[in-house]
Amino acid sequence: MSEQPSVSIAIPVYNEEAVVPELLRRTRAVLDGMPGGPHQMVVIDDGSSDGTWELLERAAEKDPRLVVVELSRNFGHQIALGAALDYVSGDVTVLMDGDLQDPPEAIPVLVEAYKQGYDVVYVQRMNRKEAWWLRACYYLFYRLLAALSSIELPLDAGDFGLMSKRVVQEIRRMPEHHRYLRGMRTWVGFRQIGVPVERAARRAGRTKYSPLRLLKLASDGIFAFSIVPLRAAAIFGAAATGLSVLYAIYSLYVKFWLHAPQGFTALVLTITFLSGVNLFFLGIIGEYVGRVYEEAKGRPHYVVRKVIRQRGAGSRVTTSLGEVTEVLERTGTGL
Repeated sequence: MSEQPSVSIAIPVYNEEAVVPELLRRTRAVLDGMPGGPHQMVVIDDGSSDGTWELLERAAEKDPRLVVVELSRNFGHQIALGAALDYVSGDVTVLMDGDLQDPPEAIPVLVEAYKQGYDVVYVQRMNRKEAWWLRACYYLFYRLLAALSSIELPLDAGDFGLMSKRVVQEIRRMPEHHRYLRGMRTWVGFRQIGVPVERAARRAGRTKYSPLRLLKLASDGIFAFSIVPLRAAAIFGAAATGLSVLYAIYSLYVKFWLHAPQGFTALVLTITFLSGVNLFFLGIIGEYVGRVYEEAKGRPHYVVRKVIRQRGAGSRVTTSLGEVTEVLERTGTGL
């Protein structure tokens, strides 16, 4: 491990005009206090419709450490995180959200853990500030996913964390569109350790993760790292078959030795219940098939509209399609 590694901080933002000035100020202050270098800050604007891009553009003109990338539209948080990884160049990369719930001041702690020989240092969220029902949902989801996953996923670990260059290179090689980056980070392997960090409240603005988006992220995590739902369909089908055989034996016994009850209530309830179960598991199978269909199309993960960075003293470089071509050549796997 490098004694004083160069650090790249990768941050996706979407309609964070109220947060960007404070985000840049605090992140710059952290980089100013860190030895080594050259350090870098990569900010991905995920198709913002407010003044976020204009703020980033002006900031990039004054700070040579800042690289800002504007996507052509909103592609989603996980895709924006993956886009940021395509532009980092440091010995280590720190992923963090742009709403300041991930405190930049914790970055030196992550770097110290890296110096101890860890390739992945993930943050375990402590003392979350969300509503109680949302905290309960997060708590249950992480434990459900850990129980279903084919790999050992850490509990209460979000995207905020540090990855070495070789981990970043391995993640760049993963082509899947439905990305669950914290799971991909664990799948890569190498030495990993968790660091508890208090989860701050959102600095300003509103969360971009609606309940439906949270549900989509949860489903991406489950379907990307577990086939237990498919196995559950087979297990439930076997159990239903067994119960049907037992019920058939009971029905024959009642018909020939006892007075058979009149009516079709039990039959109607059984058919309705099993029809609902069939539709439910067809939906689960459809989720897996849909993901195969998305991968088969082979579309790029994102499209870049503009990239601004400085190369050399006062030299401003603005690119769009050329930068996309550069990333394609560098990663070898498309965007």
